[in-house]
Amino acid sequence: MSVLLKKPYFELVSNKELAEQLESRKKSEKKLNTWFSTSNIYYPNKLNIEQTSSEITARYKSEIVSGKSLVDLTGGFGVDSYFFSKRIDHVFHCEINKNLSEIASHNFEVLGADNIEANAESGLDFIRNSERNFDWIYIDPSRRNDIKQRVFLLSDCQPDVIENLDLLFSKTGYILIKTAPLLDISAGINELKHIKEIHIVALNNEVKELLWVLERGFKGEVTIKTVNKTKLDDQSFSFGLDQERKCDSSFSLPLSYLYEPNAAILKSGAFKTIGHSYQLKKLQEHTHLYTSDELIDFPGRRFKIEKVLPYNKKELKRNAIRKANITTRNFPDSVADIRKKFRIKDGGEHYIFFATNLEKKATVIIGSKV
Repeated sequence: MSVLLKKPYFELVSNKELAEQLESRKKSEKKLNTWFSTSNIYYPNKLNIEQTSSEITARYKSEIVSGKSLVDLTGGFGVDSYFFSKRIDHVFHCEINKNLSEIASHNFEVLGADNIEANAESGLDFIRNSERNFDWIYIDPSRRNDIKQRVFLLSDCQPDVIENLDLLFSKTGYILIKTAPLLDISAGINELKHIKEIHIVALNNEVKELLWVLERGFKGEVTIKTVNKTKLDDQSFSFGLDQERKCDSSFSLPLSYLYEPNAAILKSGAFKTIGHSYQLKKLQEHTHLYTSDELIDFPGRRFKIEKVLPYNKKELKRNAIRKANITTRNFPDSVADIRKKFRIKDGGEHYIFFATNLEKKATVIIGSKV
């Protein structure tokens, strides 16, 4: 029976509040293990848990910053502030929602993070009224509008980073901005200024965060750093934007092995640099798959090519494939359409790539995972 339908368990705690605590704690188990495994933690509603950084990405962000002081302008539940406090002497956590600020403050005390100062006010007001400067300012603008719908453009988020960039730089030399994974990188580059680095963070091949490092007065080449964190290892790849523009690709029909870059690299747009760096041939200019005769280490998935077929029903029928993992790259038909057309179920040991090759022909590459 639901907690809400039972008699009150505690005199000073309603069953509604208890149910919210249980639900939020459950959502924290894998995402926020430190909080989940610590006694006396108080949780906000589940939406705040869904919106907060995971421990893995918060720890990654903390490795970007250094110095004596940092302001977290949009502190929320306080996960990022907590991990910043392990690298920064004094962290100022700002949260305009008074209730959420009190929750974060309570948890900081429980977790022993005594170098975090919680402020229940707008982060912009906090720095505007402060007489001091800070080594870093961190901001994670809300990606929901007034009617709780998701938004993805920087100018649609709150607070508006673009509008307040001069204010931020009047108080610090370094700004770290977290944006939605769906934000177009070229759009962000056009809107922001003094970008030094862009970090693309993926967990188990799913992009979770875009992080923008801005340095006051910086005018050099933007460095893009990608990382895909998996249970086995961290796949990292970095390159310069100018490097990608100047780089040339080499092309080939499928050879012995096929390579698919991880999601962070695909998001970064390093389509020429990744092939050049690993001395791989690209299947086609707009087909972001790579091939080689010899197997190499690579930040993504690797496959031994077993067969290469023309795209037609007769050939696929002849090979009697009834179950496979399907991926499309630069291909007119969707995965769903292909499954329906050829009656191929999902899963199994076969991996099939439907792609456009060097000769601009639809091709089918069947392989096994290395």
